[in-house]
Formats: sequence, C-alpha cells, structure tokens
Amino acid sequence: MAAPAAPAIPDETVEAAPARKSKKKLFVIIGILVVLLAGGGAGAWFLTQGKDDAAAKAEVAPPIVPVFLALETFTVNLQGGEQYLQIDITLQLPDQTQVDALKLHMPRIRSRLLTLLSSKHADELTNAEDKEKLAQEIRAQVVQPLQATGQPQQVEDVLFTSFVIQ
Repeated sequence: MAAPAAPAIPDETVEAAPARKSKKKLFVIIGILVVLLAGGGAGAWFLTQGKDDAAAKAEVAPPIVPVFLALETFTVNLQGGEQYLQIDITLQLPDQTQVDALKLHMPRIRSRLLTLLSSKHADELTNAEDKEKLAQEIRAQVVQPLQATGQPQQVEDVLFTSFVIQ
C-alpha cells in the first residue's frame, strides 16, 4: 500500500491570501482618492471664494463726490407790494463738465432765474412746501437747453443757502 499523501492545500486558501493584499491595496487607493478629491474640492471652494471677494471689491464703485456750483446772490422785488426776496442758490451737479457748461452760459441762467423769482408773491414762499416747489421750478429753468439746438443740463438738486423775504 502506498503511503498516505500529504493533505492537499485547498485552492481557496492559496487564493485568499492574495485577495487580502488586493483588498488592502483597494482600500488604500480609495482612501487616497477620497483625500485628493476632498482636498481638490476644498481648494476649489477657497479659490472661488477669494474670486468672489475680489470681484465684490472691484464692483464697489468709489463714492461719488458731489459737485456744487454756488450762484451769486439774487435780490428781486416780489409781486404785489414793496417786499423783496434775497436768495442764495447752490446747484448740485453730476460732474465738472456740467459746471463748466453752466458757467459758460451764466448770464442766460441768471436771466431765467431773475424772471422766475420776480414773478413770485411773498405769500407763495412762506412754508417749506412752497420753497420745495420753487426749488423744482428753478431746476426746471436751469435744465432747459442753453442753446436752441443744445442738450438739456443735468441738475441733481437745488439748495437754498440763504432765503430772506423783507
């Protein structure tokens, strides 16, 4: 009789050992990929956040400095009596080019405003609403084109710096 043969190693154990190594390699590779993807995502987020802040800072325009033009004092006789109006007016304009255009045509503007102011009665200028209405009328006179074929002027606000009725 023949000697008993050595027990055969099942094929499963031989293949099981390499399978463990490949599973460890798979987990290591997956772990590295997860870390790389998370790092890439975090980096992308930080980069886009920095661009948004820079874009937001770039989009914020510097504050606009107002441009004012003080007109010479107007003194006019009011309608209906012996009262007169002495008024100082300052115009708020969008830019220096408007100031230059108004200065160039100041005699025409003063004439328009003198005509407007001298057409008023003292009782038309007593309260704040009346003065606001007068400011709008002054603005309407100033924005009219200074030449027959010219463009209208741009006036942002009319400010009274002195207002005396006697």
